[in-house]
Amino acid sequence: MAAVSLTDPLCKPCYYSPHFKVEVCARKPLMPIHLSSEQVALEMLCLCSQLDLLIRAQVHQFQEQLKQDTSPEEFECFQKQGAEIIYQMNQCLEHPNEPVLQLEEYLEVVGLSTLFPRVEVYMIHGSPIDMLERPPSDAYFPHIGRLNQLLVLSQQLDEDVKHLGSHKYIAHQLSAIHQVLNSLKDILPFSIIKKDIEANFKLLKMSLSKEEGSKLDPQLPARHMSWVSESTQNVISTVLSLSEELTEDLNPVMEFVSNLS
Repeated sequence: MAAVSLTDPLCKPCYYSPHFKVEVCARKPLMPIHLSSEQVALEMLCLCSQLDLLIRAQVHQFQEQLKQDTSPEEFECFQKQGAEIIYQMNQCLEHPNEPVLQLEEYLEVVGLSTLFPRVEVYMIHGSPIDMLERPPSDAYFPHIGRLNQLLVLSQQLDEDVKHLGSHKYIAHQLSAIHQVLNSLKDILPFSIIKKDIEANFKLLKMSLSKEEGSKLDPQLPARHMSWVSESTQNVISTVLSLSEELTEDLNPVMEFVSNLS
């Protein structure tokens, strides 16, 4: 050991030099992808919506911090995720972009800054700020989420009432559908269905009351089964029709996409 300690090392490790820095390409495709201007615009729409939701989440955290009398502070994960989305946006603009525009200019030209003003303000100021007025894209995800929830709940109830041996939870499922319908205000077809549910719900629930001492699972009478199936089919066909009344909150985003073609 003494001999080893007295012997000069065979080599000495070099200090890090930035000249040896290697660009990390783990997230880049193996083969180059060429996007058309329409595809670039759609990708930018998706990225803007992601960043907008991220900003809204951070603004909500700011508000919660203020309620607790603490200074608003950005979370580190927000900074990382926001920077990653902006990086992806700039990467996206490397595809055919004529005339060549900077990110902020591009969003302004194609109209995405109007749809997502929080994103534009974030890029200018570097911090998440909420809007005094409701941006036109705010209603898109909540509305389409409610429509999807209504569709899935109705499809499930229609299947259950036809094929399950027990109708124990039918009233609960119908109540969940009524709750979603109630959140979709001022839509005439849904208002009619909602009133029909309210008029028949008590009788349906009474028909499912289990007699004392009975071990049999509750079953709906044929007339109630028919009514439930008819009501759910009505909801399903109404949602899938995507009539003008149902798409009002989706129009700003739909118009942007339709103008690309």
